[in-house]
Amino acid sequence: MATYKKRGYKPKKEKIAQEVEETFDETQSTTAEVFNTLDDTANKSEQWIEKNSKPLFYGLVTVAALILAYLAYNKFVAEPTEREASNELAYPRALFNEASTAAGVKADSLYNLALIGGVKGKYGFTDVASQFSGTKAGNLANYYAGISYLKMKKYEQAIEHLSDFNSDDALLGPTALGAIGDAFADINQPEDALEYYEKAANKQDNEFTSPLFLFKAAQTAMELKKFSTAEKLYTTIKTKYANTDQGRDIEKYINSAKYAQ
Repeated sequence: MATYKKRGYKPKKEKIAQEVEETFDETQSTTAEVFNTLDDTANKSEQWIEKNSKPLFYGLVTVAALILAYLAYNKFVAEPTEREASNELAYPRALFNEASTAAGVKADSLYNLALIGGVKGKYGFTDVASQFSGTKAGNLANYYAGISYLKMKKYEQAIEHLSDFNSDDALLGPTALGAIGDAFADINQPEDALEYYEKAANKQDNEFTSPLFLFKAAQTAMELKKFSTAEKLYTTIKTKYANTDQGRDIEKYINSAKYAQ
């Protein structure tokens, strides 16, 4: 029997070889294009760097100079100033601690001395706060000054200094805000007192300051006849701080707010 080959027919092996060769050529071509692109990009980058070498150099020098200046400032200015402020704060703090255990005229005299200083050139809290503002000690001086004024019933000064104090400390932060609330309460501004008691309660979540200032806030709300607010605040104490001093008899306060509405 006669056999014949179709036009264009190629043996299977030859066809596979051709496909591999074509695929290889395409891959090789694509790879070459990628490398060419990378070369072009690298050349352009080198040209840009060469063109901008001086600005880049000056920029790096500027950044280095800023870093060195910052480190030098911390070492030779900030740290010595902080140490000096801390040393100056020691004297009025000792007077404050002494006043805390005294009473009456003696306590007021000690608080006043702690505020104004003056003995043997020693700084008081107000001096440290103004002369070393921006330092940790200066910030803390505002807290002590505010509490001292509050103890002496000088409420406006207390609010001023306590408002200048800022801290995320678990006790000092809420206590300062609560003390502002106390000062407003004592000058018969219950709306402001309520605002600061709530701020104090929410500043840090703990079982000492949170229930204490929630309770003060609730009592102030009752005074303002905001009974639903008071009920909500009392209920928060029951829910979250039932085992604290404020939480033990809280049910009767919840009921008093509920039935007053």
